[in-house]
Amino acid sequence: MRTNTPISLPRLLGPKGPVICKAMRAARGYLQSNSPSSLLSHVGETIREIPRAAHLDKRFIQKSYRGDVTQPPDDLLTGQGLFYITEQRKLFLDCTGGHYQMTWGYFHPELEAAVREALETGVVWDDHSNIPGNTVKRLSERLVAIANGLTSAPARLIQDGNALNTVLLGVCTGSVAASSALKIALRCHEAARPKVEPVFISLNGNYHGTDFLAQRLRGMWPSYLRNAHFIQVEPNDIKALRNAFNKHRGRVAAFFFEPILMNREALLLKEDFVREARALCDKGRALMVVDEIQTGFWCPEVFMFRQYSIVPDIVIVGKGMTAGFHPLSAIVYKRKLDCLAQYDAISTNGGAPLAALVGLGCLALIVRDRKRIADLSRHYFQRLQEIPKTYPSLVSAIHGKGLLAGIKFKEVKDALTFHRRCVERGLWVRVHAYHEGHSTVLTKLGLAADKRIADFIVDTFLQVLQEVKNE
Repeated sequence: MRTNTPISLPRLLGPKGPVICKAMRAARGYLQSNSPSSLLSHVGETIREIPRAAHLDKRFIQKSYRGDVTQPPDDLLTGQGLFYITEQRKLFLDCTGGHYQMTWGYFHPELEAAVREALETGVVWDDHSNIPGNTVKRLSERLVAIANGLTSAPARLIQDGNALNTVLLGVCTGSVAASSALKIALRCHEAARPKVEPVFISLNGNYHGTDFLAQRLRGMWPSYLRNAHFIQVEPNDIKALRNAFNKHRGRVAAFFFEPILMNREALLLKEDFVREARALCDKGRALMVVDEIQTGFWCPEVFMFRQYSIVPDIVIVGKGMTAGFHPLSAIVYKRKLDCLAQYDAISTNGGAPLAALVGLGCLALIVRDRKRIADLSRHYFQRLQEIPKTYPSLVSAIHGKGLLAGIKFKEVKDALTFHRRCVERGLWVRVHAYHEGHSTVLTKLGLAADKRIADFIVDTFLQVLQEVKNE
């Protein structure tokens, strides 16, 4: 007689599942039972009280994500807060917010509790975008309110022609959101100047996602889309920006920018450059599109564009909005730009009610902890300034702002050595050295960090730099 086999994590992971789960539970228990101070004292060590984990075959993953690794892998086993333990039982401090999206680190207790409560109450994982759940509707209202610097969004805001009062929340990833903003710009340009080939201006080193159309903004696929023109100018070069708008006067559909170019060594856009861009867009009837996929939800104001005292036409958000729980992105824009049909820009899992619930929780935590986040951001960035002062022969500058920061090295080899030594010590950082001239180590601290963690990171950086200097 055939019996139904229940679904369980050990079974789903295959024959090695029981061994993997045993190690995972032990690692989770270790992280939960130790204070952050205790964990900091063991960063970089092998935690031998955790049993060895079995390793699943990695060869079926593509090469670009290290699918060709032949030795036993050392991938993530589990995490808690800003700490995680690998399959080789090594304790790491995550200095990059996962892949820049884990706003509050791993397993934030309040977000986890909110998810459990939502499931028990009846909030569904996903639904059709035609019947958005209450969490989706509430998240739209909250995004509008905060984008306009308000505590709530009154109904009269819909009539304000200069307000960011409309939300497209049916997109799953930042790439789709950026593509949706491009489509809006194309539609608006076509309506206003139907026989004029559009020009898009962006910054050298931009990212804006992996969508085919958005990748044209960074110069990819030049043989295609020949009836639309894509121009890049240097960040903070006001003269070049003016020249681009003047050269293509009457044809510019939109100007795209990121407040901090994490794909360009964490360069921060200066206030005078952004304000000049706003004036040029107004004069040329072009849309200003600010891509906050990296910066959104990572500063006390939630949206970094508010620090420039300008109002963009479209704001793109993603990554940190749902703290790594489930990808959910959005664009917030002016109602007069609401020109896309229902299925012109959509993801199957966009607008998921449970993901929107986490987005609401993430917003609530930021609003509640705004002062602490501001203090932490200032403290961390000020501590980083010690690095080029102490090691001017190695480091030329600190890029970025707040918790999004880059250590700019004078030599690529030193950046690579520094990165390798940090990872060996258990600090997970990233390095930009794959484009000519790039030599920057990047960090993006999760909002669950505190000054003690920030000081540990900078102190370790200083120790590693001394080792690099002595080589």
